[in-house]
Amino acid sequence: MTTITTRRWHCHDVTGTLLSTGDPHAEEAVVFLHGSPGNAEDWLDLLGRTGALPRALAFDLPGFGTARTFPGFDHRVEGDYRAFLSAAMDELGLTRVHLVTHDFGVPWGLAWAAAHPDRLASLTMMNAGALVGYRWHVYARIWQTPVLGELTQRLTNRVGMRLLLRRANPRLPAEFVDRMYDRYDAHTRATVLALYRAARDPEAMLADSLSSLPVHIPTLVLWGAEDPWIPAEFAHFQSAVWPNSRVEVLPGLGHWCFADDPDAVADLLIPFLRDSVGVRR
Repeated sequence: MTTITTRRWHCHDVTGTLLSTGDPHAEEAVVFLHGSPGNAEDWLDLLGRTGALPRALAFDLPGFGTARTFPGFDHRVEGDYRAFLSAAMDELGLTRVHLVTHDFGVPWGLAWAAAHPDRLASLTMMNAGALVGYRWHVYARIWQTPVLGELTQRLTNRVGMRLLLRRANPRLPAEFVDRMYDRYDAHTRATVLALYRAARDPEAMLADSLSSLPVHIPTLVLWGAEDPWIPAEFAHFQSAVWPNSRVEVLPGLGHWCFADDPDAVADLLIPFLRDSVGVRR
């Protein structure tokens, strides 16, 4: 497995965890973006498989993992999340980026790419994307409801999170859920509420970005077929937006497909990244 370096870093007034592999000076890199409520450590397994690639990175997005937001933080996808990613790519010296995204990491990444289309080299989306006609799942609607959302977050405990996530994603490893819960503190719970309340219309969330995105780049869509929150029917819609996309619906896997079956996801993702980067096998 590839050696992964862990350090604290500061960017856009946010301090969090940065995981990296490969040449720290390479201007081309794979950048993994976690979703909600994830953190950089979601990608430890896949980062460990990137040895043939020049550079790979994962970091906590604001409000998640060890990264705290600042007062007045704009939780809209095209607000401070895009500003943070723009600052992050500059700080890391990246001119050519291969995005690997999951859940809310998809719209965050697409918002950045729409503002910097010349720097996006390839795109991987897992269990999220352009969601035409999609209506938020029941938990999102609860979190968007004042008082009820706060009460639900306050009452969420380790046992409850295990039951909820593993009922919906039966193959999700217990250690993955426990690591997520260990980072699910009061700040992250408040971030989840603010994030969903800033994105009440999931279709409109990416309207501006979709009109500016480079759509003819190499694109891989990976989707757990048993995702209870964003059904797999939305996987095939992505090819209408990205005509060069390869769409793979993975049977038996849920929303966190890369955690449900790391080998199945890596068998598709790593060769795609090698081809996109131009690494000889």
